[in-house]
Amino acid sequence: MKLIRIFIIIFFTGTIGSCGKFLDVIPDNVATIENAFTSRTTAEKFLFTCYSYMPSHANPKTSGFLAGDEFWLPYPQIPQFYSNMVFENIAMGNQSVINPTLNYWDGDADPQVKIKSLFQALRDCNIFLENIPSVPGIQEVERRRWVAEVKFLKAYYHYWLVRMYGPIPLIKTNMDVSAGVEAVQVKRSPVDSCFNYIIQLLDETGEDLPAMIQNENNEAGRITRSGMLAIKANILVEAASPLFNGNTDMAALRNKDGEQLFNQTADKEKWGKAVAACKAAVEACHAAGLKLYKYEPKVITNELSSRTILQMGIRNSITEKWNSEVIWANTNSIADEIQRLSQARIDPSRPNNLGVRSLLAPTLKMAELFYTKNGVPIEEDVNWDYAGRYNVKTTTADDKFNLIENYETAGLHFDRENRFYADLAFDGGVWYGQGKFDDKNTWTVKAKTKQHAGKSGLSLYSVTGYWPKKLVHFQNVIEAGDGGPYTVVQYPWPVMRLANLYLLYAEALNEYNGPSGDAYHWINEVRARAGLQSVEASWSTYSRLSTKYTTKEGFRSIIQQERMIELAFEGQRYWDVRRWKKGREIFNTNIQGWDIQQDDAKLYYRVKTLFPKKFGSKEYFWPIKEYNLIVNKNLVQNLGW
Repeated sequence: MKLIRIFIIIFFTGTIGSCGKFLDVIPDNVATIENAFTSRTTAEKFLFTCYSYMPSHANPKTSGFLAGDEFWLPYPQIPQFYSNMVFENIAMGNQSVINPTLNYWDGDADPQVKIKSLFQALRDCNIFLENIPSVPGIQEVERRRWVAEVKFLKAYYHYWLVRMYGPIPLIKTNMDVSAGVEAVQVKRSPVDSCFNYIIQLLDETGEDLPAMIQNENNEAGRITRSGMLAIKANILVEAASPLFNGNTDMAALRNKDGEQLFNQTADKEKWGKAVAACKAAVEACHAAGLKLYKYEPKVITNELSSRTILQMGIRNSITEKWNSEVIWANTNSIADEIQRLSQARIDPSRPNNLGVRSLLAPTLKMAELFYTKNGVPIEEDVNWDYAGRYNVKTTTADDKFNLIENYETAGLHFDRENRFYADLAFDGGVWYGQGKFDDKNTWTVKAKTKQHAGKSGLSLYSVTGYWPKKLVHFQNVIEAGDGGPYTVVQYPWPVMRLANLYLLYAEALNEYNGPSGDAYHWINEVRARAGLQSVEASWSTYSRLSTKYTTKEGFRSIIQQERMIELAFEGQRYWDVRRWKKGREIFNTNIQGWDIQQDDAKLYYRVKTLFPKKFGSKEYFWPIKEYNLIVNKNLVQNLGW
């Protein structure tokens, strides 16, 4: 039989729960491949093995959260409190070919990381597909569903590797155990071949995936047809984007036989395929009952303002598990630690609670990214004081649902859109939830030195003066006592939600045919949920560039900023910037925050440079571990490494 390895199969004793994980359990008696497919029960365990390789989207140590300019941490790091190698090695320019960080090619056995090799995942997927036809006791409709799920996973794992490394060897089938040395000396496939094979696998799932999950207790997290179509749309948008479509910077990347690995001429029809895929995905999601989430208050003591309800709709679109907007969530990646890292110290009576890590700090650039209340960039709004954004101002009663009344804070924090206040916490801001469900009496964030949210101690603080409130479930509880616990309401990480798909659709439509009513419609749906006017109305009325939305290039800029705002802090920004080939433009800037060690407002609101970030062409793709090039003479390294 075909197999790539002759060793144990990992079995899973747990089922897929609505907020649980697939659990790795190695049995006492070592199993064989044949035993894994002797019954429906054992085959299902192997299906869960294939799911178990899913990357941990919610873990800043195993994803791209801290690879770009979205967050920053105190440096030097203090390991006994928290350390993050993605931040230290990738964001700070210390990536290595000897032992690469975020090494999904080989895996990483470091107990703090535990990244599994996705090539191993692909081999297990192939083992499943080879053996599932012969398993007795499975109804044919279920067998077809399982095959479709594993083909989806196989496509997704290939895609994850392509997104990181560019062209990769395709693992279509497993080699026979008797294969010679030459057969295993595989080379990289051209990037178009990689994407074509990924889409072929997705298309082979046909109609065999369910339209929606019927039994959330046992099946939540498994892929549906709408989820597959949304991921397919995402992948085709990626394939059409400048990083992969006519990337002349990669002209010199060739296999040793001279085969060119990147196409050198941009193909507009790739955007046409993305448009069709987005359309099909949106229609499937709507047919399955998915819609943009809106908050309906349940845990309240008094009537909430419309502003709070709107902002909670933005927050809960992420943190409320299985809400109406989530197309696919990863139950192998539960948002727990990331909430602890994101929570500011908002309770002045419990400043020493160590369960609140308070470390994940959005940069000043992210705070400046969000629109004004008029729905246009802060530097474009004719009614907003851009030049005075760092000046200290005193709040009034009119600001009460967003800012502490009669408090000195930066002009940057005034008159911003609802997503700014829903997503970010900062000095002078209010924080709804965490036991206070009356928006007339909320927690407040006071972050100057010696204040309850400010820096106290060596490590557990925001280095910029901002926190990603968006990621924190509003019913988490900061418990009493020094070093006390922090009770977290967990949620599976939403890998794809409807707002993301709508914005992909708008982008694909604009790239294929330029601005249109259809393209405006999908971005305006997302804006309306945030309480903003349409693109057309906002730019025509409030922007210094009033016709910006009428050109392909101008509307592209609007769509890109809308994506970076709507999907802020969700692990999307780093990958979007790369696929747009805007890394050298966006990532080559100083990482900045406030002067957080000051207690006077005028001194606190001085911009402080934390790190002069650099990004070169080689950073677009991960290095392949040098050892692989030694043992495989047909493998070539990415440019610049």
